[in-house]
Amino acid sequence: MTAATSATARASHMLTEAGQSARIVRTQFAHNAESLAALGDTLRSLAPFAVVTCGRGSSDHAATFARYLAETRLRLLTASVSPSVSSVYGVSQDLRRCVFLAMSQSGASPDLLAAADSAARAGALVVALVNAADSPLARAAHHVVPLHAGTEHSVAATKSYIATLAASLQLVAAWGQDSGLAHELAVVPDALERAWSLDWSPAVDALKDADHLFVIGRGLGLSVAQEAALKLKETCGLHAEAFSGAELRHGPMALIARGVPALVFIQDDPTRAGLEALARDLLAAGVTVIVAGGRVQGALNLENAAVDAVIAPLAHALAFYRLADTLAAARGLDPDRPPLLRKVTETR
Repeated sequence: MTAATSATARASHMLTEAGQSARIVRTQFAHNAESLAALGDTLRSLAPFAVVTCGRGSSDHAATFARYLAETRLRLLTASVSPSVSSVYGVSQDLRRCVFLAMSQSGASPDLLAAADSAARAGALVVALVNAADSPLARAAHHVVPLHAGTEHSVAATKSYIATLAASLQLVAAWGQDSGLAHELAVVPDALERAWSLDWSPAVDALKDADHLFVIGRGLGLSVAQEAALKLKETCGLHAEAFSGAELRHGPMALIARGVPALVFIQDDPTRAGLEALARDLLAAGVTVIVAGGRVQGALNLENAAVDAVIAPLAHALAFYRLADTLAAARGLDPDRPPLLRKVTETR
């Protein structure tokens, strides 16, 4: 029995921790409701003209989701800042009347801490979405939104990523006094439970021998495409690149001639038609297309949790984590032991 097979038999940390997501989100919503209502009052009083996000790896992907939420629900200009601007170049921007959203599992990466400190000195209100509530980042922030994900042993983050998406939903709902979004929060844990039961293993045969992969999303779903591509690199040794469905047509489509397969994440919102049309174009070019969240004739259509568009990225991410764990084993790898990686990356 190989090490990878043995790891799968005992259930990897990655699989076990991802499976805790529904319970974690229930806990998070209950524990954070009062403090986020108060934070929402503070943010409305501040009336910021922009939101700045900052994170690394999976946390940066979660920030993509938060950006689309802020821009579509709060109608606020939102941009991602590179931590190296402050940690390496030593440059600060004028961030008065800005909200700086720092996202992290550990809250200990030096470059993220430098960026948060620089943002505070530049006049921003720093809000940390962080799993380690006693971390240096939490101490440096003006307000803390704990993720309540518990200790994460897997090098490849899973439950903390989903918890960050969930915290972003609750934060934006409270900030915007968005009753529709608040209503959606109530069904998130049940939606995650349904997503965890989905069987995406048919995609394993299509991907177990692949060398390269396009992972495609758009809008709220782009975050999951980014996250999935990272996880496939980390745990499956598969060179996967994330693209917006719109950006793929601006150059990367040239690689289609090489037969690179595509995994397309679709949510039921105004981006759906364009993503389904792209999937059909890829199929017409002879590409193997795997679709999550939609139905495209000729594609490998994965089981769907049938949830609202704003929840779909969380459900897709959770179902994908189970797929990634299975695919890693099929490729002879242990998802808990990605080469050359460790849990906390101390980038400076």
